[in-house]
Amino acid sequence: MKNLEKVAAMLFGVVFVLLSFAVAVETTMRKVFNVSLQGVDELGGYALAVGASLAFTLALLSRAHIRIDLIHDRLPQGPRVVLNVLAMLTIAATALLFLAMAFYSLRDSIALNSTAQTPWATPIKYPQMVWFACLGLFAAVAAGYAARVLWLAFTGRSEILLRDYSPRGAKEELKEELDDAKARGVDVAVLPGKSK
Repeated sequence: MKNLEKVAAMLFGVVFVLLSFAVAVETTMRKVFNVSLQGVDELGGYALAVGASLAFTLALLSRAHIRIDLIHDRLPQGPRVVLNVLAMLTIAATALLFLAMAFYSLRDSIALNSTAQTPWATPIKYPQMVWFACLGLFAAVAAGYAARVLWLAFTGRSEILLRDYSPRGAKEELKEELDDAKARGVDVAVLPGKSK
């Protein structure tokens, strides 16, 4: 999973750095030469839509969706299990709602033969199909996670549920960052009260 996250992060980074470069060139050309590259803003919109949709899935796989965990770790096991189940069901419902709205948008674009209001006049259905597929991946992963959470809850496997579906706490994030730094060969300073 870590390798998938790294590859996706690198891919997103390259795409958005290239997009930033294209926007800078476009802006400079417009101001200095009064010439436009045509369509940079259109490509930017597509990149953001697809990138955000895939990021939803990656965040879910790495437990990086923001959850308010101020009291989560202080609660007894039972309420924590209930909160984790509710959180996963809510994410799955949201993902399915996104997918439904994307489907209606795509259906209308196909029915109306809609095109982008740019010089390229791109048929909107093509980028929307990619967007819909990315949201479909998010919905499938979220639904699978929700089903597994329910199964773990109903079979009494609370420890596994809490381990795999609780929000990532500060200690876990710090440990991951320190492990990552060590893997890269960075000399990690010794924390107060700890020995090497």
